[in-house]
Amino acid sequence: MTNPIITSMNQHTNYMQQALLTAEQARYIAPPNPWVGCIIVKNNVIIGKGHTRSPGESHAEICALNEAQQNANQATMYVTLEPCSHFGRTPPCTASIIKAGISEIFIAMEDPDNKVQGKGIVLLKEAGIKVNVGLCENEAKQNLNSYIHHRLTGLPYTILKAGISIDGRTSAENGSSKWITCKEARQDAHLIRANSQAIIIGSKTAIQDNPALTVRLDNLKLNKQPLRVILDSKGKVEPTGSLFDTRIAPTLVITTNLSSKARRDQWMEKGAEVAVLSLSEQGVDLQETWQLLGNRGILQALVEGGSHLQTELLKTNLVNQLSVYIGPMMLGATGLPLYTDPIPSIDKALKLALKSVKQIDDCVRLDYTCR
Repeated sequence: MTNPIITSMNQHTNYMQQALLTAEQARYIAPPNPWVGCIIVKNNVIIGKGHTRSPGESHAEICALNEAQQNANQATMYVTLEPCSHFGRTPPCTASIIKAGISEIFIAMEDPDNKVQGKGIVLLKEAGIKVNVGLCENEAKQNLNSYIHHRLTGLPYTILKAGISIDGRTSAENGSSKWITCKEARQDAHLIRANSQAIIIGSKTAIQDNPALTVRLDNLKLNKQPLRVILDSKGKVEPTGSLFDTRIAPTLVITTNLSSKARRDQWMEKGAEVAVLSLSEQGVDLQETWQLLGNRGILQALVEGGSHLQTELLKTNLVNQLSVYIGPMMLGATGLPLYTDPIPSIDKALKLALKSVKQIDDCVRLDYTCR
C-alpha cells in the first residue's frame, strides 16, 4: 500500500525541482540579484511559473503571481530562495504573496543577504501562511553558490581557468598557446564566462594576446557582456585593440600610482574605467581589488591568466575553484608552467579537492575546490 505521506513529499519535491529548473533561465540575466524560480500549484495543477528578470524588473514570485492571477488564492507556492521583505529596486515580494492569498509556501533555502535573512519567512508566518523551509536545500545552494559566497563574504566567487598540456604547461617556450585545447573545450569555457560578471587578466596577457574577453556562443544571448578587468600596476598596456573597444564590452583597468596620469587619461579617453588602488609586492593589491569587485556586485569572477597572476592568486585565499582544461599534447620542460613559484617539498604543496571530471572531445576538464 502506498504511503500517502511519502507520495505527498515526492510531489512537493517534484514541484521544487521544477522551480529550480525555472531558476536556471535567469542565471545569465539576474545578477547581481540571485536567479530564483517560482512555481504556484493549486489542485495539483501548475497555475503560475516565473523566474527573476533583469535588475529592476520583477522577481520570480511576482512573475508567477501575475500568471496565476486570482487563482493564487489558497494555492501553494514553491520558491528556490526566501522571498524578499524589503524595498530595493522593486517592492517586497512578501507583501504580494500575502495579498494574493497564498496558503502554503515551500522555500528551498533562507536568503543569506542580511537585508532578508529570515525576515521574509517571519512575515509570511505572521500572516498565517504555512511556511516550509529546506526542501531541495542542497540543490538550491549548489545552484546559487556564487551568490551565497558573495553575500557571506562580500567578495566574488572566483574561478581560475587555465588550458594546459598533459605535462602541465600553459604555453610553449616561445609563449605561444593557441591552441592547446580543442574547439569544444574552448566553447565550454565560454559558458564559464557567461556565468561570470567579470573576467580578469594581467598586463602581460593583455599585451601578448590582446584578447576580446567576451562571451561568444551562438545559442546564448546575454543582456550584457561581462566586465573585462585588466590588472596593470605600472601602466604598461597600450589603450588599443579589442580590450579598449568598449562598444563590445565594458573595461576596467585597475592600476596603482606607478602608472602615469597620461596613461590613465588615455585609458579613460577610450571609454575604460580606471581605479587606482594600493601597491603590493606583487603589483596591484589583490585583496583590495577583490573587495572593489565585490562592492560592484560581481558575484562570480573568472581569472584567465597569465601565470604570474595565477600564481599570486593561488597563494591567497581568493580562489574558490580551479578549472583546468587538459589538451592532448606535450610541451616539454621549457614550456611555461601553470604555477611558477618553487615548492621545495611535498608537504608544502598546494592542496586541492577534486570536484568534477568531464571529457570534452579529446580534452578533459577538471574542476577543483581550493581548500
